[in-house]
Amino acid sequence: MAIIKVQKGTKDILPPEMPLWHFMEDTARKIFTIYGAKEIRTPIFEATELFARGVGDTTDIVNKEMYTFEKSERSLTLRPENTAGVVRAFIENGMHRLSAPVKLWYKGPMFRYERPQAGRQRQFHQVGVEVFGIKQPTADAEVILMAVNYLKALGLNDLSVELNSLGCPKCREEFKTKLKSVIKPYLPELCPDCQARYEKNPLRLLDCKVEECKEIYAKPEIQQVIQSDFICEECAEHFNELKSYLDTLNINYSINKLLVRGLDYYNRTVFEIKSNNLGSQNAVCGGGRYDSLVKNLGGEDTPAVGFAMGMERLASLIGEKEDTRTTAFVVSNEPLEAIKLTEELRAKGISAEFDLTNKKFVKQLEKASKVAKYALILGEDELKLNQVTIKDLDTAEQKTISRRDVFDIIGVRL
Repeated sequence: MAIIKVQKGTKDILPPEMPLWHFMEDTARKIFTIYGAKEIRTPIFEATELFARGVGDTTDIVNKEMYTFEKSERSLTLRPENTAGVVRAFIENGMHRLSAPVKLWYKGPMFRYERPQAGRQRQFHQVGVEVFGIKQPTADAEVILMAVNYLKALGLNDLSVELNSLGCPKCREEFKTKLKSVIKPYLPELCPDCQARYEKNPLRLLDCKVEECKEIYAKPEIQQVIQSDFICEECAEHFNELKSYLDTLNINYSINKLLVRGLDYYNRTVFEIKSNNLGSQNAVCGGGRYDSLVKNLGGEDTPAVGFAMGMERLASLIGEKEDTRTTAFVVSNEPLEAIKLTEELRAKGISAEFDLTNKKFVKQLEKASKVAKYALILGEDELKLNQVTIKDLDTAEQKTISRRDVFDIIGVRL
C-alpha cells in the first residue's frame, strides 16, 4: 500500500528545525513587547466576505489563491493573510474603546494556493504587527523601526527599506486617470490579469511580475507619470514628516515609486524591507498604512498601520540557531538507577534521556554520542560509591565525581 505523503506546497517542521522557529517566535515576543504590542490569536478560517471586502476582490489573493469551502450554506476561507482577521477582532471585541494606540502582534499559519518556490509555500507562516488609532506618521515610523529592530535581533543586518506613498483616495484617483491614459495604447499587449486590473484597479498594474508587462511600464512616457509627485499637499506633508523621522533615527531608505503592495487596503505609506541575501526574491517584510479598512469592515473610522513577514523566508536566511542535542544521557545497566538519575536531572531543569530498552553498555554509549552532549555513566563501581562518571562527548574527556555534585557541574556547563 502506497504511503500518504505531505501535500504539495506544505511541509513538516521537524524537531531539528524547531529551535530556529522558537528563536524567531521568542524574539518576536521580546521585541514587540518592548514596543508595547500585545499578542492576539485569531481563527485560521473566517467568512469569505471578510477577505473579499478587506483584501480586495481585484487582488490575485481573492481571485486565484484562496482556499474557500462551503459549510452549512456558508462560504468560509482559510486565511490568506491576517490583517483582515485582526481588524475583524478589533471591531468585534470593541478594542476601539481602548486608549490609542492599540498595538497587536500575531504569528501563525496562512494559506494561499500558488506555485510553491523557495521560501514560499501553500501553507506558510507569518509574524506581524498592527497598530490602530494613530493617524500621524509617528506610528508609521515606529512600525518600521519595530520591523527593522526585529530583523536585526534575528541577526539580519544587510537590510534596505523601500518607501512609497500611495496618497489618499482623492489624489490617487487623479493618478489612476493619468496612468490609464498613458497605458491605454499598450492595453492589447498586456497580460490578461493586467487588462482586468486596468479597469478595476489600475494602481495594481505596477505590481505585475510578467516581464512583457514590466517592459511596457518601463517606457519613458509611462515612467514619467509613475515618477511624478501626484500626491496631494496633506499626503506629501505626511510622507515628508515620516522621512524626516527616519532620517533622524538613521534608518537607511530609498523611494520606490513602483512600490504599491499587492493588497487593496493600503493608502499613504507603503514599505518593504529587503535582505540582500535572498537573490531575486529578497523582500522579507511588507507593510503600510490602511486608514479606511476598519470602517470598510463595519467599524468606526480608525487609522491603522502594520506589517507582516514570512517566517519560512526568514528561516532560510537565519539558518540553524543552536545545538539541538539533549544535555545528558544516563548510561547504566540498571534501568531503575538510570531512570532515577534521569528524573533528578529533569527536576533540575536539565534535559536528560536514558536507554528505555536497556541495551548493552557499549550500545548505550554509542547512542549517547549521537544525541547528547554528556554521558553520565552509572557502572557497578559508581553505584557502589554513589558516584557518576561524566564524559564530554565532544572532547572524550571524562571524570568521576560525587553524585550530589553532578547537578551543579552539568548545570554550569549548560
